[in-house]
Amino acid sequence: MLKKIALLFFLAYTLGSVGEAQPTYSPPVTACLISDNFVIRNEAAIAPINPTDVTSRIRIVNADVPTPKMPDDASLQALGERFKNLIIMVRADPIICGHSTEARNLAEAAHAAGLEKIHIVSYPIDTLKESGLPLKPLASVQSYSQGIEVDRPEPIGDYKVLDGRLSYAISGHMIDLLNSCEGPTIVMDLYIVPHGMMVMNAVDAQQHFGKRGRVATIAEAVGSDITNVVNEALKTGQIGAAQLVLSNYLQHELPVAVSAYTRDLIVEAGEKVDAMIGTQFEQQLRERVKISYPAIDTSKYVNIEKHPVRVEEALKERGLERDGYILFLSRLARAKGVDDLIHAYRASDSYGIKKLCICGNGPESERLHELSDADPNIMILHDVGDEEKALLMNGCAMYCLPSKARPECTETFGIAIAEKMLAGGMGPVVTTRTGGIPEATGDQCLYHEAGNVTDLTRALDEAFNTTDDDRRKLSRDAREFAMRFDRAAVFGNLVSMLGVPIESKASAPAEALA
Repeated sequence: MLKKIALLFFLAYTLGSVGEAQPTYSPPVTACLISDNFVIRNEAAIAPINPTDVTSRIRIVNADVPTPKMPDDASLQALGERFKNLIIMVRADPIICGHSTEARNLAEAAHAAGLEKIHIVSYPIDTLKESGLPLKPLASVQSYSQGIEVDRPEPIGDYKVLDGRLSYAISGHMIDLLNSCEGPTIVMDLYIVPHGMMVMNAVDAQQHFGKRGRVATIAEAVGSDITNVVNEALKTGQIGAAQLVLSNYLQHELPVAVSAYTRDLIVEAGEKVDAMIGTQFEQQLRERVKISYPAIDTSKYVNIEKHPVRVEEALKERGLERDGYILFLSRLARAKGVDDLIHAYRASDSYGIKKLCICGNGPESERLHELSDADPNIMILHDVGDEEKALLMNGCAMYCLPSKARPECTETFGIAIAEKMLAGGMGPVVTTRTGGIPEATGDQCLYHEAGNVTDLTRALDEAFNTTDDDRRKLSRDAREFAMRFDRAAVFGNLVSMLGVPIESKASAPAEALA
């Protein structure tokens, strides 16, 4: 291990630096993932983080994950020429989920690139309401650009079909869409179980018995959509179910994961199945799964600073003022650490000076109300829509997401963190190194130990007592890092990983294909 660490520093020194100067090292160091076997993104393997120095952060860059570049107009036009249509299968709005937001952003990026037919296929609203999943207020859901259609097929079949009525309806609807598409088409599913099977059933049926054409399939895994099924299947002896989900994932032309951390989890799941039944999932997953970070509409957040009056008005409606509150905005679940935040806040220097504003919905709502309703310094909001979310992020004194690993959920990226970094304002991000969070922050934040209320209090105090100059610098650096998640860049990167459509190859000069 020491030799590997020494090699890491030697490479960083020799190849140069892309990070800000570190106070205890000269020259500046960039910590890189230099092999699949040496992963440092979740531990301070290179240098200790000084909790009292806001500048002592190591920027972590995965060397095997290319940073998407913002496409120019010519690049956008080229994307539209390579593929004509996009179909996305996802649990779409009004579900409070990173994937629903990403589906919107990928669809909008495809629209900007000139794709002709764009459909988001999802579930009926009544089904979502009955699911128990956290939902946004319907009135707060923003509309899509003209030309983007959201389809919600109703169940098909009668009472004798015990299950699968929706999956048959959704797969059948996607076949109808594919038959109506002219030119190369991308079909993408976000959250593999059960969407991956719906997509591949539709594509297989359409390609074998329908109108043939170039159909590229992308499966984006968040992690738990695969690992939860695999772990439960292995625990109960239902090995076939584990084999089924991994096989379905690899059936797609391009299997991607939302972070390097997520990819590692999936590879480990394949390794477990291989050990049980002698398959070779681990090797295929390691070789084929690529990284595609969640797509964000960066302009929506960056442009907020041009409209300070809108921020002030939104805060006033909530009884808040700029720089006068600590913001938590995410799903209200145990893995998000909201209870830790309430306890840490009450012990912090901010208590009684700045409010704690908790925004979201989820299974912990009732318990969190019991913890906080009697406290006039704490407010819980369940009706924050997409536009207001960005305004609240810009105006906060700090944004805190104290996520911790739990059996039911571990943060595999942290899209809300990246959104806050883009929203700007003076407030730094306070969070943990749990799961894939460091890939979202680029370490442009203040960390605390996950699940440690005392250390969270220390981080809140550090943010509270940091000078305005340091807060501005951290905010600028954070935004600069988060711009890599722009939806146009992410969509362009996905298309580039698919290769040239068959139709283009057929018409290209022979020398161009050599």
